Amino acid sequence: MKNRGFTLLELVMVIVITGVIASSLTIFLVPAVNSYFDSRRRADLTDLADTALRRMSQDIRRAVPNSIRSFSGTCFSLSPTTSGGRYRVATDTVNGVGQAVDTSTTTSSFDVLSPMGTVPAANDWVVVDNENSADVYAGTNRGQVSGVATPAATAGLTRITLTGATQFPAGYDGGRFVVVSNGEQAVFYSCNGGTLYRTVAAFGANQATTCGLTNGAIVATDIAGCTFVYDPNQGATQQSGFVWMRLQLSRSGETITLTHGAHVDNAP
Repeated sequence: MKNRGFTLLELVMVIVITGVIASSLTIFLVPAVNSYFDSRRRADLTDLADTALRRMSQDIRRAVPNSIRSFSGTCFSLSPTTSGGRYRVATDTVNGVGQAVDTSTTTSSFDVLSPMGTVPAANDWVVVDNENSADVYAGTNRGQVSGVATPAATAGLTRITLTGATQFPAGYDGGRFVVVSNGEQAVFYSCNGGTLYRTVAAFGANQATTCGLTNGAIVATDIAGCTFVYDPNQGATQQSGFVWMRLQLSRSGETITLTHGAHVDNAP
């Protein structure tokens, strides 16, 4: 008995059937696979945008009151705080102790009456009564810390000594202060070339130059567009500002847009 091979017709039929099956798989599987990767790209972009917005909101909420500056729709800056509290506004006349801030004259040291989450270090800055955005950057209401100590029990919780004598704004009776780290005096958020940067600079940094820098920490990539709008007088009083942020990210044909708002406590 002779073994038979495949006939040409059988081979053609196999090729045709295989082609039909492959076409069916392509029609049904390829869109599903592409949809999976598109969904993953959108999820990655959404997570990236959400993380960036949360990072900016964190800095906005801990900014020195009235320190936010908006230079354009794609750049803004602020002076972030590390802590703050209440200072002694008058000497304890009963016990004869305590060093207070007298806004009618200069101050070289003062006692803090409230607990601070983060105690300032040498060279950090104390800011009092920042009513205008230019004040803290110009230095008219800040003093540099030279040392921190613990005073007598009846004087306060912490005693802050300043470098030289500092004249804080006259007439301010709020008794509040905030601390700015010397390592992060001013922070700029700017969109340049598809990247969102967080650039740390000095108080007197030139915003026209700093907003164009691309050597800061990268907050987000794949930026297709960004918009920052700051309203310093949101609401009925001037003590509540608002920052509106919009980020649009795009990658491989997929685009997502997220918006977020952060309230600002501008009461000095």
